[in-house]
Amino acid sequence: MSRTLFRHDRIWTGHDKAPWTDALLVEDGRVVAVGADARDGVAANGTSTVDLPGAVVMPGLHDAHIHTEWLSRDLSSVDLREARSLDETLELVRAHAAGLPDGEWLHSGRWNHNRWALPVQPDRHALDTVTGDRVAALASVDGHTIWANSLALQRAGITRDTPDPVGGEIVRDASGEPTGILRESAQELLDTIPRVQTPLRPWLEGCQEWLLSVGLTSITDIDGEDARAAYAELHADGALRMRVTKCTRDPDLELAISEGRRSGQGDDVFRVGPVKFFSDGALGSHTAHMTEPFVGHEGCGIAAMPYEVLLQRTLLAARSGLDVITHAIGDEANRLVLDSFEAVRAEALERLLRIEHAQHVLPVDIPRFRALDVVASMQPSHCTADLELADEIIGPRRLASYAWRSFLDAGVRIAFGSDAPVEDPNPFYGLHAAVTRQRADGHPAGGWRPDERITLAEAVHAHTVVAHESVGRTDVGRLVPGQLADLVAVDRDVWALEESAPAAIRDTVVLQTWVGGALAHDRS
Repeated sequence: MSRTLFRHDRIWTGHDKAPWTDALLVEDGRVVAVGADARDGVAANGTSTVDLPGAVVMPGLHDAHIHTEWLSRDLSSVDLREARSLDETLELVRAHAAGLPDGEWLHSGRWNHNRWALPVQPDRHALDTVTGDRVAALASVDGHTIWANSLALQRAGITRDTPDPVGGEIVRDASGEPTGILRESAQELLDTIPRVQTPLRPWLEGCQEWLLSVGLTSITDIDGEDARAAYAELHADGALRMRVTKCTRDPDLELAISEGRRSGQGDDVFRVGPVKFFSDGALGSHTAHMTEPFVGHEGCGIAAMPYEVLLQRTLLAARSGLDVITHAIGDEANRLVLDSFEAVRAEALERLLRIEHAQHVLPVDIPRFRALDVVASMQPSHCTADLELADEIIGPRRLASYAWRSFLDAGVRIAFGSDAPVEDPNPFYGLHAAVTRQRADGHPAGGWRPDERITLAEAVHAHTVVAHESVGRTDVGRLVPGQLADLVAVDRDVWALEESAPAAIRDTVVLQTWVGGALAHDRS
């Protein structure tokens, strides 16, 4: 049995009635006592003592929605997020392509035409000028649109005669020819092109170091079976040093059922999570499913699957012992997902249910989250990234947008994550956004729709306790007896900054990360 006494003047426990302590006694990876009780326990033989660094210690954070395969592979791709024009974007692509081996795809990119001086989606002809004889399939920042070159379309057999797939769109020019923009499920048409990828495990190991360094001790991973296999291998080898709850994607549902997967299976480190479905697209791609058309645009976005199919898939998962999390950005998508969850509850299926993003919701639907015990799984940095776009294309209609305060006041549980690589995985960026509703530069003054701001304690609770609860874990998230000893020591007292200098929360540096009482990251 290992015993360690952790000491620090300011340890945030996360306990409602006793939020602060100065000592934690940890046995075999779990907190067994705090404060004076912890100090009294050091008399036992074999107890070591650790004086934690920094200004404050807090529970390790959980990212409730992250794509680590996607994030890991992005480490080898061109980063187009900060480009401010098509020309700048193309020059970045040209420079990156020049350093690639022959035949390697141009992928990812995270381009964001909404930030360009002329915010118009690009076409394949522009991309052809800088990609030469290699396939290019560049994902938009939200991952809901692919910008492909002519070679990619040719090898995938996409022509003017190719029909739009269900839940997707092949964007076409005035003459009916594909422009190279593929939205939602149309992106999957490129999967027919043979492609050799490097093994995922080394990329995930590098990504793990990154996540631990910013204070994430556990995650809910949204990616596919390749990521599942790589994580299982890491775990079997004792190399998985953060806790991973692994989702199953919709296309792999039948595989999961045939293998007997059930949500919650596993151990303290690696567990089976929920099934992820899509109800709509994203705001930036104009594919979020809305009840009214976007301002200045025809149409109300895209339903990623017909409601009848969504309902059937949701019930199949729930009846098979799998929890369900469903992506919904637009108000119509959220309404339909709540309808599908109502059917789950009508069958008295005791499954955990979450709506991923819940960005723009009809006010009348907020109480339904509480009534159906649905967690709103949200990403604060989406708000600060999208605020001008939301004003521009949603306009003044009465919607609850990124409505953390409204959800909490209605008794709805909210879980926080990043949706990385759509946003940066650093959870302190999300905590800052939740408290201020401002970007790093302080824009907009006073915060965007400031009535929806929440307190730091509420934001940390969403990034720890509820993030874990939303995948069935009640044994981690607080630093109290019985909980797993996942904690981080940081360079500043974020609670003291909440009133005096909340902008500084974003710049928090993690000095040490401990998982189960074991040191997993040390900045020194």
